[in-house]
Amino acid sequence: MTTIRQRRVGKGTEAAEDQPSEETNVKPDGKILPDPPGGKLWSILSVTVGGIVAISLGLLTSVYVATLHENDLWFSNIKEVEREISFRTECGLYYSYYKQMIEAASIQQGLHGLVYDNKTESVRTINILERMNVYQEVFLSILYRILPIQQYLEPVYFYIYTLFGLQAVYVIALYVTSWLLSGTWLSGLLAACWYITNRVDTTRVEFTIPLRENWALPFFAVQIAAITYLLRAHLQPAQERLTLLAVFIATFLFSLTWQFNQFMMLIQALALFILDCLDMLPTAKVTWLYIIQISGLLLVCVLQFFNSMILGSLLISFNVSVLIAKTIQTNLKKGGLLNRLGKLILHVLLVLCLTLLINKFIKKILNLESDEHIFKFLKAKFGFGATRDFDANLYLCEEAFGLLPLNTFSRLSSTLLFYVYGFVLVLLTVAAVIVAFRNLSGSNQVHLKDRMEEYTVTLKPEAAYSLVHTVLFGCLALSTMRMKYLWTSHMCVFASFGLCSAEVWKLLLKCLHLYTSQRTQVIKYSIPIITLLYISFKFWPGIMDELSELREFYDPDTVELMNWIKSNTPNTAVFAGSMQLLAGVKLCTGRTLTNHPHYEDKDLRERTKQIYQIYARRAPGEVHGILRSFGADYVILEDSICYERRHSRGCRLRDLLDVANGHIMDGLGENEPDLKPSLYPRFCEEIKKNLPSYTMHFTRVFQNKTFHVYKLAKHK
Repeated sequence: MTTIRQRRVGKGTEAAEDQPSEETNVKPDGKILPDPPGGKLWSILSVTVGGIVAISLGLLTSVYVATLHENDLWFSNIKEVEREISFRTECGLYYSYYKQMIEAASIQQGLHGLVYDNKTESVRTINILERMNVYQEVFLSILYRILPIQQYLEPVYFYIYTLFGLQAVYVIALYVTSWLLSGTWLSGLLAACWYITNRVDTTRVEFTIPLRENWALPFFAVQIAAITYLLRAHLQPAQERLTLLAVFIATFLFSLTWQFNQFMMLIQALALFILDCLDMLPTAKVTWLYIIQISGLLLVCVLQFFNSMILGSLLISFNVSVLIAKTIQTNLKKGGLLNRLGKLILHVLLVLCLTLLINKFIKKILNLESDEHIFKFLKAKFGFGATRDFDANLYLCEEAFGLLPLNTFSRLSSTLLFYVYGFVLVLLTVAAVIVAFRNLSGSNQVHLKDRMEEYTVTLKPEAAYSLVHTVLFGCLALSTMRMKYLWTSHMCVFASFGLCSAEVWKLLLKCLHLYTSQRTQVIKYSIPIITLLYISFKFWPGIMDELSELREFYDPDTVELMNWIKSNTPNTAVFAGSMQLLAGVKLCTGRTLTNHPHYEDKDLRERTKQIYQIYARRAPGEVHGILRSFGADYVILEDSICYERRHSRGCRLRDLLDVANGHIMDGLGENEPDLKPSLYPRFCEEIKKNLPSYTMHFTRVFQNKTFHVYKLAKHK
């Protein structure tokens, strides 16, 4: 337990929170005292009201994002091809497997088509269930086929409503986590309101529906809620076992639905490791959480046909290393301050070395190189040498993988979220440092004294975990904008918990010598209510305006392209082009692709780099040979890539290809001294001139303002 406890001078207990305080209901021997009849009735009433509010807010959030999606696209009125085009880039690829399962003659045939897929990557047969996290699409398609809803609900609506429904689970999980941390459902209400009013920075589900994170993050939130409950003191054995089961199920579902699960759980494991080293969490529970992470990931590995990228993950290597190190260093938490610090340093070094050795050994045995692009990206991002690696630069030049923009903080501050978050973070960080020093020094108490009172600074295990969790995921979000959604949602939980927590206000008031029990109770309820009123009055009109704003999907060039492909090319035709566009080609037309946006495969990354030579300075014969080697019958060129202006010089796709090929870049500016001019003009520009050297290999068969489609000659 961690709280700020004043030494009593006289009799009396502090007022309970919505749920009776643990300390007032626990005997010195650890047994739970029964609640008085009135207190039990109040507790039941509070839980009932809080539960109804949680469910209501979750459902309202689902309706809210569904309405925004409908209003933005007029989804109910547009054609099927337009609906499918609205699933941009990798979203379209994932949804295509749901569509494929729905349209299959039987469930067995649909599964066979996924396990032996030869349309996602030409001239290759791949196992989609092994390569990608699409079990959710498989499950949903089977559910749609067996339920008697086909005549009432179109498959696309069943899919998107499921995702919007998961937003209800997400909000309820955030609500419950905040409630568990603070002891009052008012905290959960504030967390949910902050999540909704900061929607731009907390979710993007309404415009990237099939994205893996929109499936996974609700389960991650449920897992965090279960861990928060697990770390509470005085749980009964049955409660603890059920909570561990809930953690396992949530961990498994999170891991099954997102390919980046291992990296998120590695950060979570680091949080557990830090707190365990500082003796701020129960060691037995931490060990169980390590085991649950490993077992959940291994179960996913089995379902994904022993995906080698999972077996070679740093998470498994790290958790195994920690468990081995714990076995070797049994007296880690004994001794004085210097003794403990020395042991901790050795422990950290041992875990680090074991992790690297185990991971290197596994990757060597499995010949694993699928995740090397991630480490190249991280190395270049954090300044460990410049790189000309095409894959790493492709990530580095995307805004989503850049630093978190500063305007994010101004938006979060407009709802008071960031101000409150910073206030709570500073207070709890100070408390955590004091508690950590006390634990490492081996003393029983660290006292803060004045002439009138003396008290001990403490921190509950669940609050300590929430603190380190938010700090680590905050660092991730600051370094990589795409990962901000993991931080901002928990920011809502952490800030609301601090604002509604008696412990936090007690700490502040005692530091200011203003503490009384009555004052603490007044502040912990009045300030959250004032904050809720401020948010309601300021943002309710904006939300209503947003819900009344009607727009419509409009992309006639892409619609024309997809309709032309379906009408004028054989079903067996193979298309080459950009990863983003080809995902839509597969979804809308069912044609075979040369490459696609799911980038977690070394051969596919090399294939994509080769296909993208259509935007480089290469000879027409070379480009034709490359495309035909992957079985391409048609190639789609996009003016938005060939004449790109969205990125600055050095980050345009054509610049990345030029540098990777050793050629100088277009336009004014510096070039590295060893880069040389190409002997050939840019392919995507020169092919439009219909010169004989190009027309002998390529025949233009379609064009509009955005796209140019060429059919490849089949030379013997």
